[in-house]
Amino acid sequence: MTGNCRFVSLNTFMVFQKNKNDEFQHSVVKQLNQKSEFDLTVAESRKFSQKIISWYGENKRNLPWRNTKDPYKIWLSEIILQQTRVRQGLPYYLKFVKQLPTVFSLAKAKEQEVLSLWQGLGYYTRARNLHQCAKDVVEKFQGVFPNNFNDLQRLRGIGSYTAAAIASISFREPVAVVDGNVFRVLSRIFGIDKDISQSKTKDFFFALANELMSKEQPDEFNQGVMEFGATHCLPKNPLCRECIFSKQCIANKHDLQTVLPVKSKKQKIRKRYFYYFVSHKSKKIWMKKRTEKDIWRGLFDFYLIETTKPVNIDKLGEKDENLGKYKLIAVSKTYKHILSHQHLKARFISVKTVKLKRKFNNDFKYYTPTEIKKLPKPVLVLQYLRDEGILD
Repeated sequence: MTGNCRFVSLNTFMVFQKNKNDEFQHSVVKQLNQKSEFDLTVAESRKFSQKIISWYGENKRNLPWRNTKDPYKIWLSEIILQQTRVRQGLPYYLKFVKQLPTVFSLAKAKEQEVLSLWQGLGYYTRARNLHQCAKDVVEKFQGVFPNNFNDLQRLRGIGSYTAAAIASISFREPVAVVDGNVFRVLSRIFGIDKDISQSKTKDFFFALANELMSKEQPDEFNQGVMEFGATHCLPKNPLCRECIFSKQCIANKHDLQTVLPVKSKKQKIRKRYFYYFVSHKSKKIWMKKRTEKDIWRGLFDFYLIETTKPVNIDKLGEKDENLGKYKLIAVSKTYKHILSHQHLKARFISVKTVKLKRKFNNDFKYYTPTEIKKLPKPVLVLQYLRDEGILD
């Protein structure tokens, strides 16, 4: 896209109707009598950019990473806020900045310390990539982040979105960010019905956003579009009546707010049932570090038997070939934990005198409550320990 920006606008739109099985199906319900293509002139692009930047200046939230150009802090905030709302991510950002204020301190930290700080955010691969990226920046770049979009993408865990955010905010490079907020804002305003689950659609929006963006204020433009999507052009119940784009917004004109952006691909949810055996010995508890290529790698939990459906707890241990005899003390309530692609249900079985086959002996160790407090743990395990009064 150069000069005038030319793209296909919405010819048909689809709504989602519930069938008898409560599943969603597509049906074309209306034709819009409008041109299939239109031109976005340079003047129109500039007007869009000016509106967003002006709105952002008046309505932006006061967040600590917006008061700095330090690429370390911008990067840290962007990684924390991936798949995480600002309200939840803010305390984690403040903890990291206080305990690990520079890329050098993060690079020197032990993995267990990083995972402990990250505990509760989920997606722990992000934390491990964060740690490794800091090491790479220190070792390969003497602690100085690359100052451009292309070189930033070569770092561990930094994709095009994060690279664009750092490059534009810290170094004012005119390169657009594209995330869920950007998809939503642009697809609704310009009536774009391209399926955002397809990789080519991201390229389309990236090109469009770069045409629209202010080359003089790329930092304000990018943050403005993201903030507009996060606080105004909401996924549900967008604030259309007081919207600065209400007159030209295609979605507002044709009641397409619930349809746009289009996303056809739905990820299948995996259901998992966890049965944890919690062994007690002299006020210590038996735990191990998770090393498998699965959720929570690097975190600590208990001996686990996993099933694909609920089972009878009384005979559960008898069927496990690695678990020896034990004395049952108590069984917890069911704890539920929802991830983006997995739904977990866990129960904790308190026991005494557990023995495992010899090959597992080195994997487990008895820890005091003070030691357990310092270990990185899944939120689900932490909640159980608090409910039992083992941790406060």
